Amino acid sequence: MEDRIVDLEVRLAYQDKIIADLDEVVRAFADRVVKLERELEVVKDTLKAGVPEVGPQDEKPPHY
Repeated sequence: MEDRIVDLEVRLAYQDKIIADLDEVVRAFADRVVKLERELEVVKDTLKAGVPEVGPQDEKPPHY
């Protein structure tokens, strides 16, 4: 009986560790999704305004 309890305690500890690790991954993923959604909104707003902010459009290359 004691071996079964020890086995269950080991399993529980392992599951707690896995759950904590997965929680960390999900939180990081959610943070990344929020950041990407914000960036997408900026891109959408820029395109709607008709002013691209993606690069130097009017600058001449350095060799001129």
